[in-house]
Amino acid sequence: MFGKSIRMERIMDRNSGNAVIVPLDHGMSIGPIPGLIDMKHTVSSVVDGGATAVLMQRGIVPQGHRSSGHDVGLILHLSASTDFGSASNSKVLVATVEDAIKMGADAVSVHINLGSEDEARMLSDIGGVSSKCMEWGIPLIVMAYPRGPGIKDPFDPELVAHAARVGCEIGADLVKVSYTGDIDSFREVVRGALIPVLIAGGPKMGSVRDILNMVHDSLEAGGKGVSIGRNVFQHSDVRGMAAAISEMVLHGADVEEAMRLLG
Repeated sequence: MFGKSIRMERIMDRNSGNAVIVPLDHGMSIGPIPGLIDMKHTVSSVVDGGATAVLMQRGIVPQGHRSSGHDVGLILHLSASTDFGSASNSKVLVATVEDAIKMGADAVSVHINLGSEDEARMLSDIGGVSSKCMEWGIPLIVMAYPRGPGIKDPFDPELVAHAARVGCEIGADLVKVSYTGDIDSFREVVRGALIPVLIAGGPKMGSVRDILNMVHDSLEAGGKGVSIGRNVFQHSDVRGMAAAISEMVLHGADVEEAMRLLG
């Protein structure tokens, strides 16, 4: 596990033990949206703002990773679907752990939608990835969401807690879930996960304060950081938004202190 420990330090902050990950894989699922055209500029902006890692599909890595003067961890996303398909909740593997190693990635991530009609196959796929990660000493991040025909509320604390625990049970080193809306319920999610929990940003939110309040409360509940994409790279001040979140997650700033970093 020594190799995995070394690589974990490349995607997380050594002093706080927390992570600010900016996923930039949305082009696969929803296309070339604003913020994902000039990849070098976007990556440079989030890295200058203090992000500890960026997450990409393999074809995007040459377009912008480590394009700024600062180093940043690289997480290769191994699964995908597109909004063209009738089963967009069904994620399939499109890259391997060995691909990640060859590209110099520090970790890999896989997405699973629990409750979808294809849940069993996705569990099997992630199990295989987890085995490879243990073999090669590569950290595994599992993005786990309750999504499917029988899911009425994807933010239901019991469902989110179950999703987080699935990440642990299957061998993930970090699990990314949705924030449940309040500190007390999210504290139970963290308590039951047994591994570090990151929050997702979800769809682009209208209020920066809402985003920062969510980050603050997740940390108060014991969360270990964020994996927020659109609410960072589609902000009018990408660097400032990354800096505001990073100051909170890595240095303990409060919401008001973080707000002052934005123009």
